[in-house]
Amino acid sequence: MTPTPATPATPGPGPGHAPAPKNILLCTLGASWAVVAEIFGWLAPQHLDLYAHHPARAELDALRQQHQLTAPDELWICSTEGPQTQASLAYLRQWWQRLGAPLPLRVWTAAGTDQLASQTECEHMQELTLRLVLLASEQTAAGGQLLLSLAGGRKTMSADLQGAGAIFGAQAWLHVVSPEPSPPTLFARTAADRDAQPSLFAVPLAAGLARALTPLVAGSGTRNELLDIELDGRTVSTQAFPLPLVDPGAHCVWAMPANANQAGSTSSLQGELRRRQRQSSQLLGNFMAQLAKTEHHDNWRSLYRLPPATIKTLRATSLKPGHLPWLTALPKADLHRHVGGCLSLADQRTVAHAIWQDIGHKKQLQALSILDSLLQIQEWPWHWPDQLAGPDRPVLAACLLLHASDAQLQHNLFDVTAPRIALKQHAHGFAAYERPGELSGSALLGHPAAVAPYARALVAQAVAEGLVYLELRGSPHKYRPHDPAGFLADFDRALTAAGASTSPATAPGAAAGLRVGFVWILDRRQRHTLAAVVAQAVAARQAVPHFLLGLDLAGDEGTYNPAALASGFAPAFEACLPITIHAGEGESAENIWQAAYHLHADRIGHGLSLVEDAALASRFRDRGICLELCPSSNREVVGFNDPADLATSSHPTYPLRRFIDSGLTVTLCTDNPGISRTTLAAEYLCAARMTEGGLSQWESLALMRQAFVHAFLPSAEREVLTKNADRIIFAQLAKPPAEHKHPGITQTAEH
Repeated sequence: MTPTPATPATPGPGPGHAPAPKNILLCTLGASWAVVAEIFGWLAPQHLDLYAHHPARAELDALRQQHQLTAPDELWICSTEGPQTQASLAYLRQWWQRLGAPLPLRVWTAAGTDQLASQTECEHMQELTLRLVLLASEQTAAGGQLLLSLAGGRKTMSADLQGAGAIFGAQAWLHVVSPEPSPPTLFARTAADRDAQPSLFAVPLAAGLARALTPLVAGSGTRNELLDIELDGRTVSTQAFPLPLVDPGAHCVWAMPANANQAGSTSSLQGELRRRQRQSSQLLGNFMAQLAKTEHHDNWRSLYRLPPATIKTLRATSLKPGHLPWLTALPKADLHRHVGGCLSLADQRTVAHAIWQDIGHKKQLQALSILDSLLQIQEWPWHWPDQLAGPDRPVLAACLLLHASDAQLQHNLFDVTAPRIALKQHAHGFAAYERPGELSGSALLGHPAAVAPYARALVAQAVAEGLVYLELRGSPHKYRPHDPAGFLADFDRALTAAGASTSPATAPGAAAGLRVGFVWILDRRQRHTLAAVVAQAVAARQAVPHFLLGLDLAGDEGTYNPAALASGFAPAFEACLPITIHAGEGESAENIWQAAYHLHADRIGHGLSLVEDAALASRFRDRGICLELCPSSNREVVGFNDPADLATSSHPTYPLRRFIDSGLTVTLCTDNPGISRTTLAAEYLCAARMTEGGLSQWESLALMRQAFVHAFLPSAEREVLTKNADRIIFAQLAKPPAEHKHPGITQTAEH
């Protein structure tokens, strides 16, 4: 047969141009072309159910499913140029036409090769095979499968194909075995048999013939990480080692570049692979050194064990909405989450129901009578929370939650302060931001019946978000003024009963669950009682040492600055309690300075105005003081530009990029997920939108790590928690592409 001249084609796309997803079956071809049909008829029964009558049909189907093999979208053939092979190719084309040419068929032949009886022929065939597998690997890189059939051609061709698959990666190496003696008609020992084969293999084989063939999976290959490291300014791709992508049905006779076998030549893919193997240690070392030069923060230790191509993809892939499942699945820690601002309205109503059932009919009627005027109107007066004040506040809050309509609650908790942007400038100031939390937190937790359902809701919320560590923060002295330590003990037990752990993990290999700790919030607006509350917190630490982890100072920064409150913190300093301070959220960097130098803060809640003071920022970087950024609440309180909301276009750019680039220690938190209607994964997407240049997957992973590193835990427990998370993250990111269920490092649609 006279080969069809190769049609000009653009070389396969390089690493930055992802091809459309496709599955490719690549077969070597010799004198026995039927091995192609034997493999194809097993992989693609919808096109050719060759083994329909095979006595082990169920086992063959199970094998295909076990290895997650899918039918090819294209059939590629690699062959020599000798007359025997070309005759075999002619039979293959006849068979393909009898099937109706169900898929694109592309054929490559190594020019000037026949029996592969010389070194030159073998090197020519090996070079074509390597380039062909490289091209196929790029064509299948976007989630497709590369399947290599080792059953056809000479043994050297099969060895070359298997070796190429080991270098460039392959979903599976396939083979077909048969018992001895085999039916002569299958193996075409006569001219008549050869002429009959295209018809024989175009329909299901009879049971007697089918049982003589057994397809099998001989292994698989993983792409060598050395291919994706730059050496002399290039990586291994079809841009550097081109091969025409011939049109379907065409036949390319490919000649090796004239100087490919010369000493020192860079045009031979074989030579390039040998060179990279010789320099493997240096290549990896150079890659890691270059990576270190561009890192602002250390990432998870195990991630540096990932292949360079995976690291590059993580660094180049910007977070997009489609990555939400990927973000959710990763183990995360939230260091800044207020108990009072956590729950959704549905969860608040569940807690309210528990209170309502506990109080009895008489108290229910009294509460309904007190609140009747509110329940009768759509819009409540601004000061309606004053009607809940007093010892019956939890009962009255429960009454409103259960008897106000959805529309009333939505309007009076959220809509009255819409748009919820830059609420610090609202007529009612910070209270406008806090309005959605008026029927949560202390409004409910003052009643004993609220503690258990509240804890269950918090744990369910955290688990659904993929959290493995959570620092809740709240004010026990407001929930139970007469016995705040007792509240903490009850809350500890309730969280444990709900499935969380409030005590240290025991070993690095322990199963990852949810570890919860508590940070006691002091209210800067209550300056005159602050010292007494600090003393209560220090005493309570003795009762629940593994649960009460530290102190926080919160409340409107416009009241008292940190320096004015320092004397009240003396007992906490003496007890060596970790301290985080709300500072720099809409107020000057002076508040942040005072929090660091007067209150000895280990972390800062928000700290947005730190960008105003370069010297202080440098000090924070050098001391490793962590900033707890909460993008959604920062937008709602201070006001930052979020491209998803046109109403924010006049507001400044979020400072996260400046913080990252200056090497400051930063992590992302939720603050009040019930108020901002967010999750921790959603906060990463919000931050990516609001941050100049966006956030890459690699950066988001580094931000996640900072939360673990700066947890208010003893160092030994923190190390166990961090190592467990590191192990889980590596296991998720190192999965083969077929196992990834969420958009992420194997996806290109979001790039």
